[in-house]
Amino acid sequence: MAGQSRILGWAKLLSLMVALVLFIFPFLLLITNSFKANQAITSDPLGLPASFQWDNYVSAFDKMGYMSAFGNSLLITVAGVLLIALLAAMTAHFFVRHNSKLNQYLFFLMVAAMIIPFQAIMIPLVKIYGSLGLLDNKWSLIYMYIGFGSPLAVFIYHGFIKSIPLELEEAALMDGCGRVQTFFRIVLPVLLPTSVTIAVLNVLWIWNDFLLPSLVLTSSEQRTLPLSTFYFYGTYTVDYGPLMAGLVLTLLPVLVVYLFAQKYIIQGVMQGSIK
Repeated sequence: MAGQSRILGWAKLLSLMVALVLFIFPFLLLITNSFKANQAITSDPLGLPASFQWDNYVSAFDKMGYMSAFGNSLLITVAGVLLIALLAAMTAHFFVRHNSKLNQYLFFLMVAAMIIPFQAIMIPLVKIYGSLGLLDNKWSLIYMYIGFGSPLAVFIYHGFIKSIPLELEEAALMDGCGRVQTFFRIVLPVLLPTSVTIAVLNVLWIWNDFLLPSLVLTSSEQRTLPLSTFYFYGTYTVDYGPLMAGLVLTLLPVLVVYLFAQKYIIQGVMQGSIK
C-alpha cells in the first residue's frame, strides 16, 4: 500500500509539472520573442535571442501610446467591474427577497440572455449606438459591459444570497436600519467572497477584450491596450518584435495585480466555493 501511494504521489506530481510547463510555455515564448528582431522571430521562433533587442519595448511603448491606452483600459475595467458587481448584487438580492412571479420571469430572462452569442447582436448594436451618436465613448463601452456582464453575475449572486439567513436582515431592520442600509451594511459584506470571484472573471474579460472595443472606440485617444497592439499590423507586414513587446506590456499590469492580490483572490474563491 505504501508503495502504491508513493507511486500515485509521484504520478500526480509529474502530471502537475507537465500541466505547469504547458501552461507557462506560451508566456515564456512570448517573452523570449519580445527581445528578438523580426528576422530571428520568423526564422527561429522557439530559440533563445542571440542579442536582446530592448528597442522593441521602447518602440512598443511609443507606438502604442501606452500611458493613454493604459489609462483608458484602467478606467473601463475598474468602472465596469465595480458597476457590474454592485448592480448585479442589488438585482439578485431583490429577486431573492421579493420572489414574485414577475421577478421569477425577469430572472429567467436574464439567465436566458447568457446563451445569446455576442456575434449575433453586434451589428445591430453598433448600428443603433451609431445612429444615437454614442460610439467612440468610453462610458458607452462601460454601459455595454454592464449589460453583457450582469446576467452571469446576477445568476451567481442569486444562488449565494439564498444561503444568507433572512433573520440577519430582519434583525437589522428591527434595529432601525432601512432597506438600503441593511443591504450595504449586512448583505454586501457577506457577499465579499462572491464579489471577489465575479471581479476576477470580469477583470480578465474586460481588460483583454478586443472585439467590443474595436467596434465602439474608433479614435486613437480612446483606444484600450488590446486595441493599441493592432498598430503593429501593416497592410503587408507585421512588426513582430514590438508586437510581442506590446503584448507583454498589455499583460504585465494584470499579472502584477494578481501577484500582489493572489492571497485575497484565492481566499475569496475558496470561501465562495464553500458557500
